[in-house]
Amino acid sequence: MSIAVFAIVLFAAAVHASWNAIVKASPDKLLTTVLVTGSAALIAMVVLPWLHPPARASWPFILGSMLFQVTYFVLVARTYHLADMSATYPLMRGTAPLLVTIVSVLGLDANLSTRMCIGVAVICSGILSMALGVRRGNRRGTVLALLNAVVIAGYTLIDGIGVRLSGAPAAYAMWIFLVTGVPLAAWAIRARSASIVGYIRNNWHFGLVGGIGNVASYGLALWAMTIAPIAVVAALRETSILFGTVISGLLLKERIGLGRLLAACIIALGAAVLRLG
Repeated sequence: MSIAVFAIVLFAAAVHASWNAIVKASPDKLLTTVLVTGSAALIAMVVLPWLHPPARASWPFILGSMLFQVTYFVLVARTYHLADMSATYPLMRGTAPLLVTIVSVLGLDANLSTRMCIGVAVICSGILSMALGVRRGNRRGTVLALLNAVVIAGYTLIDGIGVRLSGAPAAYAMWIFLVTGVPLAAWAIRARSASIVGYIRNNWHFGLVGGIGNVASYGLALWAMTIAPIAVVAALRETSILFGTVISGLLLKERIGLGRLLAACIIALGAAVLRLG
């Protein structure tokens, strides 16, 4: 992995943590999630007419990804409603790349070097160690976070394959944002019709900033998957927990102990191993 790709994926990780923090800090997690995905869909509508369409072979992957992505956003909102971001975000983002690596090696015959595998394992270990201090009161949030990790691994693998078949990474990403945002917006209008108009009026800025962040973070990650191993990009992207830890402590005022700071150092070590690999 070149230094340019490495830096771009790290930037995507920082942006990803930022828009997750926006959802956590908002008054209604689910409606803010819908605003984020809706804004991303609007951006896609504007951009898609100017892009070459993805190859036909990638469309089943776009539709499959939509199902996983919609499930992911609903679970994100519910998880953050039940538990702290600093406790559940590591579980979601740390377990997923480990699952992606296992499937990539065993099912997709991915050619990963020993050093790459070590780097992925170190990053996942650091992230998961952050969640060791989860309180009993967060048990339901923990279960949802682990379930969402499976969902994240699912759409990561689907999109990692689909974007390579598309021949047009930018268009593939924009279609993902469009087909994911539209059903979520339709559901919100139907299920929360009495409150959604007022919520949009008062919180549209959350959705706009989060939507731009969503497009930037996942779009860049998909592009990176076309030129680097899916498992490596997935693991490196989850260094977002480093940025998420800082945001949780400084902006969301969640308690960040010494254990999580040490875990952050382990994650940084894993990222360095991947860079050297």
